[in-house]
Amino acid sequence: MAGSEIAARVVESGIPHPRPSAQHAQWHWATPEARLVLASGELADVLRFYRRVYCLNQTALGELLGYDKTYISALELGKRALDDVGSRRRVCDALRLPPHVLGITDPADTDYRAMLQFGGSTVRLAEIARQSGHASEAVSELWPLVARLEARIDDGHAERDVLHLLARARVGLGVALGNVLPEERLATAAHWTAKSLEIAEHFGDPGMISYVLRMHGNELRKAGLRGAAVQRLCRAAATASDERARADVLPLLARAAGALGDGGMFDRVMRETGVLLDRVDHTSLFNPFSLHEIRLRGLVSTGRTKVAMRLVDQSPTPTTVVAPQWHVIELITVANVQLLADDRSGASQSLDIAIREAETQRLPHQLQRILRTAGTRLPMQHATASQCLNRIRSEMAA
Repeated sequence: MAGSEIAARVVESGIPHPRPSAQHAQWHWATPEARLVLASGELADVLRFYRRVYCLNQTALGELLGYDKTYISALELGKRALDDVGSRRRVCDALRLPPHVLGITDPADTDYRAMLQFGGSTVRLAEIARQSGHASEAVSELWPLVARLEARIDDGHAERDVLHLLARARVGLGVALGNVLPEERLATAAHWTAKSLEIAEHFGDPGMISYVLRMHGNELRKAGLRGAAVQRLCRAAATASDERARADVLPLLARAAGALGDGGMFDRVMRETGVLLDRVDHTSLFNPFSLHEIRLRGLVSTGRTKVAMRLVDQSPTPTTVVAPQWHVIELITVANVQLLADDRSGASQSLDIAIREAETQRLPHQLQRILRTAGTRLPMQHATASQCLNRIRSEMAA
């Protein structure tokens, strides 16, 4: 028998329905309809909505709240009211609602509001830290926030604002981990960004969906899942709400297309970025300096090494603040092209700087790129990068 049929028979029989588990309660207060119900602050609306979502009759809801059916009916009809704080708090606890919804302002409600405010600030500051080359600090800030939010949802408190904050925190954590983890563990970063997709899809907000897909797609690329990365990033570009949002996606899509070896897609995306450069404000990712690195790497990946050699010395001056890790990324890519042009001296200089910066910023993934680039042709740089990587791994293990 289907679950809906069982629920219907329980309601018809008058047998009290068991309280829904926290797992099943995860989304019910986060729907658009629920948002309108909660905004009204009317107890009658809240009770009717809860019963409808869980297929409860008034008797079953009364059992849950400690009232008889007649009293529940009177509350829903507005003939009775719960004026005392204790009763309203009991209802909020039973229905897993933040207390301010029913007009209760006390330490518990203050803690809920503070959690949202503090959590939002934590996500913003962590992003600034990551962009400034301090991804480890970002991870340290976001990990306890994500744990706290997930614990609240596991307990059945899945308010819309909490879910939004959790989605942003998970993405931030995944991206920060993508900076500080070595290649063999980058799937962990993609795992955390993926956990925000369910929330984004549930809300149906195109801007939020595009943002999560963009971040998740980039972590998939770094984890070596190139086809999946291109698929996610293409969808992120398609759902971008405006040119600004699309410009945020295109550099990552170009990089993924290049890594996949799809020269046609790579060229199309790079052409579009060139058009948008004159129409959209530049960011730490969407700017001529970062796009130059992406172009060089994509040309090499799609078999056009000679073109990359001609462009390697044409790196433009940054038009905006570029994240420190991007300087490391650019130096490694330039060194790779220099080696392809048999310029060992230039490649050695580029990698020497990249190694120092990668160790300072704790970027094991970039040190692994340096190892591959140096190979056997630059043994001194290979040995130095290997030593730095081992030190970082030892610190992570400790």
